[in-house]
Amino acid sequence: MVVETETAAPGLAEVRDLKLTVLALREELELARRETGEAVRQGVSAANAEIAQLKATIGALRDELQEWPIRRDEAARLAQSANLDEIKQLKSTAGALRDALEAARLGEETAVRQAIVAAQDEISQLRATASSLREALELASFSQQSAVASARAQDQAEIVQLQATVRELREQLQAKPAARAKSGVK
Repeated sequence: MVVETETAAPGLAEVRDLKLTVLALREELELARRETGEAVRQGVSAANAEIAQLKATIGALRDELQEWPIRRDEAARLAQSANLDEIKQLKSTAGALRDALEAARLGEETAVRQAIVAAQDEISQLRATASSLREALELASFSQQSAVASARAQDQAEIVQLQATVRELREQLQAKPAARAKSGVK
């Protein structure tokens, strides 16, 4: 039996080692199962949290999507209202500018008419002045011609008198040498 025990002892030790290995492997398997279960629970929990977050995001996006046509319509209405206001202001400005242009055109036409009338009046006055100056010039010319003719007539009369005086003096001078010769005085 001792021999059997000695031959059996290495088999027993091997069985014991195998039992210990099986126990260690079983514990590792249990630990791995627990870790896997925990990892699965954490993964499921994280997935559930992500699913909840995605559901909340989807809900928010759905709400925003449902509100979008309302906001779009409101923005379009505001833009259209602003456009209508701008069109109204532009029409008002265009009307005011048209009125101002018409008033300026009428003012300009009035000013042109007044300038034409003033120019025609001035032309008439200048013609009248030119006519009166022409008449005055003709009168002055006639008067000057008369004065020149009168002066010539006076000059002619004076020349005739001077010629007569010169003749008389000449005659007197010519008569004096003859009288001196008659009287013997040299």
